[in-house]
Formats: sequence, C-alpha cells, structure tokens
Amino acid sequence: MENRRVFAADLSVPEGPVALPDGSWLVVEMGPDRGCVTHIEEDGQTKRVIARTGRPNGLAVDREGVIWVAESQEPSLIRLTMDGRAEVVLTGCGDEGFLFPNDICFGPDGLLYMTDSGILFEDWAPGGEVRADYMDAEIDGRVYRIDPEGLEIEKLDSGLRFPNGIAFGPDDDLYVNETVTGMVYRYRKKTDGTFSGREDFGNVVDPKAPGELKGPDGMAFGEDGRLYVAVFGQGDVTVLSSEGEVVDRLRTAGKLPTNVAFGLPGDKKIYVTEDEIGHIEVFKVNTEGLKLYS
Repeated sequence: MENRRVFAADLSVPEGPVALPDGSWLVVEMGPDRGCVTHIEEDGQTKRVIARTGRPNGLAVDREGVIWVAESQEPSLIRLTMDGRAEVVLTGCGDEGFLFPNDICFGPDGLLYMTDSGILFEDWAPGGEVRADYMDAEIDGRVYRIDPEGLEIEKLDSGLRFPNGIAFGPDDDLYVNETVTGMVYRYRKKTDGTFSGREDFGNVVDPKAPGELKGPDGMAFGEDGRLYVAVFGQGDVTVLSSEGEVVDRLRTAGKLPTNVAFGLPGDKKIYVTEDEIGHIEVFKVNTEGLKLYS
C-alpha cells in the first residue's frame, strides 16, 4: 500500500502549512486567483479564507496565536490575527527593502527568522513562470532576524542564490536552503547567541531526476534529527540524516512540492503542500516533528 494520502484538495498553489493546537491547519494559497491565508479544519474539507494579502508565502504562529506572514508580492512582513486583521509591520532592513520574503520560523530566542530570496517575484517568474535563465539571474538572497515585539531587524547573511526554507535543528543551529544550487546550509549557534558563518550541510538535488529547475523549498526537522526537505521540481521530500546525507526520498504525486510540516505531537506524519495538483499530501514517518519554537 502506498504511503501517501490526500488531506486537503482544491488549493491554489499552496505553501506554508502550519498545524494548530486544535488539529486544524493554516496554509497559504499563492495563486493569483486566491492570494490568501486559508484555515482548514481537521477534516481537511472545511476551509475559510482568513485574509487576502497578495501572494503570501511563509507562515509562522506565535504563542499568542498571532500569524506572521512573509508576503512576496508586496514584499513585506505581515502580522495577522485569526479574525482577519492584517498589518504590514516591516518592508525592509534599514534602507534595504525586502525583495522576496519567502519562509519564516521562530528561534529558541523567541525571535523571528526569515529568508528573502533576493529577487522580485515578477523578475524571478514573469507571468507566473520561472524565467528560463534563472541560473544567470541577478540574485542577492538574505537571511534576517527580527524581534517580533520591537520589530528591530538585522541581516545575518546575504549573497545567497535564492534562499528558501529555514528551520532550527535539535542542536539549536540554524539551517537555510538555497533553491538554485540545491544546498542546505548550517549556521552554528554560538554561546553568545550569534551564529557562525555559513557552512555546507547537505545537498538534496538528485542528479538523475529529469527537468530543469529543481531545488529545496520548505523543510522541517523530525525528533530523530533528520531533516525533511520538499524539493520543488523533483517531486519528492528528500530526507537528510543528521550528518547531511540523503537517506530517503518520499515521492509526491506532483512534481512541485513546496513545503513540509509535521502534525501535532503523537502524530508521526508529515503534511506536504504540492503546487502542481494543488493539495496537501500526508506521509507516515517514523518520528514526530521536532517541537517548533513560538
């Protein structure tokens, strides 16, 4: 029996899945016909639009239940409540405007970490299709750290080739992936709360996989220390060991998985957003998710 089922369907370019304590889910729908943050009940059938923001991408939820949205069409960070009140809180770092806010997560310090893919969406995908010369595109991807209370922001790194997924590992080190090269990088946490420089951790691209653009998108850690990475264009969730080696590839129904999230504690499943078919797939795995910070 195939280890895959559909949790929710009829979604328009879904991304950013987040499990809520009551078993329901948040997801973004990036398609131009929707451009919204959507709430999906535990049955996977009942849905409601919380807010339309343009082209929301990454999501994170804090301990108060406030939703933080990386908005990529009008590049910004948005604070959103479950009743639909949306507020743009940041549009850049100093005099450097955001270009493509992509994914976000909270760290063990209670701060928010965000990737900016480093190129405007309309320049990356004119007309909704990724440009043919993406390997030669001018990209200055960045990683930011943000205080969600005072909204102070600092840039941790720049010059990446389309940084995308971001997550903290069991070691409290920060992991960021790079779609164009397939790399997952690690930033080691120092005792003073700062991070070491970028270092290679692993690569998720299968050189034998067909197609043009294929690279890592959203990702999540299991309690077992393995990193589950949605590989856009490759049609799988690639699993990396704690040493960064490829140990498994879970095939998705479509070729365009965008993100992965674990279910609630006790639920040894991953939920994968997939753009080509427009649904959320569920896979049984042998671990619970590493507890997310809020």
